[in-house]
Amino acid sequence: MKKIFSLSFLMLSISLFSQQKIDRKALVTRHNVQITAIDTLASLTVGNGTFAFTVDATGLQSFPEKYQNGIPLGTQSEWGWDSYKNTENYKFSETLKDVDQYGRKISYSTQIKEPARKKEAVEWFRQNPHLLQLGNIGFEITKKDGSLVKPDDIKAINQKLNLWSGKIESYFEVEGTSVKVITACDQTKDALGFKIESDLIQQGRLKIRVRIPFPTGLWGDMGTKWEEKQDVSISAVAIAGTDMGKKWGGKQDYKSNLKIKNKSEATITHVMDSISYDINLKWKGTASIKEKAKHYFVVEPSKSNTIELSCSFIQTYKNKSVIPSFEAIEKSSIGGWESFWESGAAVDFSGSTDKRAHELERRVILSQYLTKLQCTGKVPPQETGLTYNSWYGKPHLEMHWWHGVHFALWDRPELLEKSLPWYQKVFEKAKNIAKRQGFEGARWQKMTDYDGNESPSSVGAFLIWQQPHFITYADLIYSANPTTKTLNLYSERVFATADFMASFANYDSKNDRYVLGPGVIPAQERFKAIETFNPTYELAYWNWALKTAIAWKKKLNQKVPEKWEDVLKKLSPLPIAKDVYLATESATDSYTNPEFKTDHPSVLGTFGMLPETSLLDKKIMKNTFDLVWNTWTWDKTWGWDFPMTAMSAARLQMPEKAVDALFMNVVTNTYLKNGHNYQSPRLTLYLPGNGGLLTAVAMMCAGWEGNTVENPGFPKDGTWKVKSEGFKKMF
Repeated sequence: MKKIFSLSFLMLSISLFSQQKIDRKALVTRHNVQITAIDTLASLTVGNGTFAFTVDATGLQSFPEKYQNGIPLGTQSEWGWDSYKNTENYKFSETLKDVDQYGRKISYSTQIKEPARKKEAVEWFRQNPHLLQLGNIGFEITKKDGSLVKPDDIKAINQKLNLWSGKIESYFEVEGTSVKVITACDQTKDALGFKIESDLIQQGRLKIRVRIPFPTGLWGDMGTKWEEKQDVSISAVAIAGTDMGKKWGGKQDYKSNLKIKNKSEATITHVMDSISYDINLKWKGTASIKEKAKHYFVVEPSKSNTIELSCSFIQTYKNKSVIPSFEAIEKSSIGGWESFWESGAAVDFSGSTDKRAHELERRVILSQYLTKLQCTGKVPPQETGLTYNSWYGKPHLEMHWWHGVHFALWDRPELLEKSLPWYQKVFEKAKNIAKRQGFEGARWQKMTDYDGNESPSSVGAFLIWQQPHFITYADLIYSANPTTKTLNLYSERVFATADFMASFANYDSKNDRYVLGPGVIPAQERFKAIETFNPTYELAYWNWALKTAIAWKKKLNQKVPEKWEDVLKKLSPLPIAKDVYLATESATDSYTNPEFKTDHPSVLGTFGMLPETSLLDKKIMKNTFDLVWNTWTWDKTWGWDFPMTAMSAARLQMPEKAVDALFMNVVTNTYLKNGHNYQSPRLTLYLPGNGGLLTAVAMMCAGWEGNTVENPGFPKDGTWKVKSEGFKKMF
């Protein structure tokens, strides 16, 4: 009897152990980032989802020129948009070009090359509005000989990003004298807090500089343009491509006005073409502030060896609020990040014998940190988040899938839902695009801005894979909160999305089927719009999204439009040749033309990003996967292609390939010390890669609807020990 009791107790203990919750603090903090040298690709960031501040090894933004070719030292907020004055009175209609499609002319906003007037109009609307670098806050430290400290003078660097608290703790020495810095960001306000300790303060050798850069108005903006007439450097041209070097609007008469409120507070009001914002400063300790040059201010602490400085950014017309103290900002950071890490899902790979497990865990933790602070605002983020501009700072709506879907799968649907009201804000503009082109419903923008304006693009104007995304987001939110209230909240936009999809599908009477295109560019951007029709992934996405919209109609007891049902019933089959799916029906040379084996292998999204649809043959999909895996030009891909491949492998019951895909040895699959997904010198960070990784890992842990295998994306050979909790299944 005693033996039976002991055995029962042992079994109960094992059961309880297996059910123990993950020690999240231990999981997160073992991946704290440690920096011991100036590394321009290892910049660290604090932020709150709508605002971010990126620092160098000093804990501030002391050496922006040194870092501009790496991860730049940016200060950006989702509200910080400016447009140059339209002195030439360009009209958006000048960017429109008629394309023969479906037997009629349809207007698209494209990159017209001539005449010169239209080309200039296109460039103006591409670059306006542009997201701003709001300000640069850095040290000015003087050496004993009176010269300013340079990067090479910073010694004994020991910097740590504490992921659990969201704080950066920096230590360095200048000529043997130590400097300690704590950097934090408020989680509810666009406010920064700094605590600085050093004997250099008492010696009058440490000051804090606030500079406001000019917007470049170019493809990229690293926040290092200090002069209105500054020439763009050759290195910057190499980074940002052919758009660099152009100048618009001539001399700008921007103003930065300093108002000293009292002995411990001041406000800098910066007035531009279409925006005015305040930089509010507050300090604890003895200090003064003065204007050193135009748009250049210096805070000079004295007497003590410690200063606490707060800095908040706010649009001038907003109601003024009390500038939080450093202590309040630090408390907000600690509380906000602890709440984030304790919420949602988690996965722990400790105990795995696969040598890649620790690195995957590191990438997962850092990707959660980066996407939380860069991608959880009220507006879909740009691909470089709130660090520096790419594509003028404009969001790409097809990328919102990669930025946001993972939040729902990690049981943080509220972080995805924060950006969904924006689609209501821009709804009329989306409907106007569809109306202009002669379609029903709403055609969602591709390259856009804070207010949902369309940007000219010879590729983006013809993309359609962003169209069903809103149905994906709404259905994920409904899965998290399956109520009539949720249906009513999103149904108008879901149904308008489906209306366009059904309207866009062109009826081919000869073959009694509906066709997508010609006049499309697939997610794999290697095909000419006018020649391309029936891309495989987009056909499958049309099928899934229309079915989902129909299901929503039925849940609300509303009549299903006959057109939706007819398109769904007669939608073209997925194009096949030699037992594999083609990229598009129009590209019979999908796998023989070298150009068509580069860029995104989006055919894998057909069964990866998407579930099994009625159009799919899994055997043919497996053949397609194998062909792509073995013959694709992987060094000409993007960061989210590897998670997409892993998702397809997982659904095809190839967990070894799923893990291999996440670790493919390709430059664009590089994850830096700070967790950023590096692509190239032109694009040193790429948040769709981070979001894609999180989406893939969630699927590999929790699976998808209908799956019964535990951790279906991980090998079952004993090399992976996967402990997860809180994940939601993919559709």
